[in-house]
Amino acid sequence: MKDIDQTDIDILRALQENGRLSTRELAAKVHRSPTPVFERVKKLENEGVIKAYTALIDMDKIGRGFTVFCNVRLRHINTQIHVDFAREVQAMPEVSECYNVSGEFDYMLKVQVPDMKSYRQFVTGRLGLLSMLDSVQSVFVMEDIKQAVVSI
Repeated sequence: MKDIDQTDIDILRALQENGRLSTRELAAKVHRSPTPVFERVKKLENEGVIKAYTALIDMDKIGRGFTVFCNVRLRHINTQIHVDFAREVQAMPEVSECYNVSGEFDYMLKVQVPDMKSYRQFVTGRLGLLSMLDSVQSVFVMEDIKQAVVSI
């Protein structure tokens, strides 16, 4: 969608702050009338600019507040290995995000577990059992500064 203007950006920002706003509330926030705002939101949804509506969860409150970025290098990489690795990672509830990256590693996983013991069990009992795995580097999150809001 090429024709995103300032009103669309304002709508997107408001929805990122609170995806549960009614059309009337959203229209008031962006200083427009409800009908055009409703039409713009529908267009943003239909064009795939708005992919989904979701909730930000306080992971500490659900017992998964220990966050680790796990950098993974595979032994070899080809289309089938990529597909197999992606399938395996999708089945791991501890992994909340997974990115295929360039550079020293092939993938970066965001892992959320209760504590260090749980992370060790994840690495040794799940991730480490994958035959395509070469190495893992763990980066432990000390503080969550900004979460899931994209600056537009």
